[in-house]
Amino acid sequence: SLTELDLSSFDTKNVINMGEMFTNCSSLISLNVTSFDTSSVTNMVSMFSGCSKLTELDVSTFNTSKVTNMSSMFRNCSSLTSIDLSSFDTSQVISMDRMFYACRKLIDLDLSLFNTQTLTNMIYMFYGCSSLTNLDLSSFDTTNVTSIRAVFQNCSSLRNLNLSTFDTINVTNMDSTFDNCSSLVELNLSSFNTSKATNMYGMFNNCSSLIELNVSNFNTEKVTNMQSMFQGCSNIRNLNVSSFTTNNVTNMDHMFARCSSLTELNLSSFDTLNVKNMGGMFDDCNKLILLDIRNFDFSNTTNIRFRQTPSNMTIYVKDEAAKKVILNNKSDANVIIPESL
Repeated sequence: SLTELDLSSFDTKNVINMGEMFTNCSSLISLNVTSFDTSSVTNMVSMFSGCSKLTELDVSTFNTSKVTNMSSMFRNCSSLTSIDLSSFDTSQVISMDRMFYACRKLIDLDLSLFNTQTLTNMIYMFYGCSSLTNLDLSSFDTTNVTSIRAVFQNCSSLRNLNLSTFDTINVTNMDSTFDNCSSLVELNLSSFNTSKATNMYGMFNNCSSLIELNVSNFNTEKVTNMQSMFQGCSNIRNLNVSSFTTNNVTNMDHMFARCSSLTELNLSSFDTLNVKNMGGMFDDCNKLILLDIRNFDFSNTTNIRFRQTPSNMTIYVKDEAAKKVILNNKSDANVIIPESL
């Protein structure tokens, strides 16, 4: 219930831990911490988390040279419109997960001076920053990062995002990375190294404004989950997934559902022997007239649905068994075995 807090007499020069110091002070309207000496602090986890009525917060005097953990530091600071972090020394920070989680009114965030050489964890870092339109992370060193799960999820106003310098060589989890980035028009991920990635669930789910998406260099040989990966990418007209290796994938549920601008989709390189779930994989792909799945093997698939595919679509399959599976799903499509052409 605190609305005001006078900390002007605090001597903090010996303080090591400021974790959760103001967590859930949800009625605080103002907070002056400019007199704080943070030169010894190593932990700022959730320091201002839940300070949902703060419209301003001056941390420009903070010395963060020894801080190793900034997880959830500004989480749910849902009234902040901007925050000046230009003085932050982040060279020792290992974790920034959920750092700006649900800062939904944040319209300006300059992280160009952040040193992320030791960063390993940035999951959900910008989750729900729904007012951000631009985000420049070109200075980020992500060599040691192992997961980018939901890092931009629900950044629904984000129009520009340059990730050309992102090093994802050690990333194993890409679950929901760009989920509901519904204002992004172009996304070039040709520099992404995905050789260690195992999870791409919902990676581009509901990126409904995307017209250009470059995933042509994706190495997916270790990926097991592609559920809803491109679901709701309703403006993409061309999608090149020829580099995809899918022999370890078990889940493709709704993978291309609601990709309603695609007219052709070539999945001839897909190995689906281990895929168990294909439920709604092509649901509501209303303009799809050619679907090449000539190497699809349905022998281990327990959930299949082709009922919502367009009636004027042609589907290439490998054999009579595959053709029977699709027709048994009450598909009105024209199913063809390429050898008979």
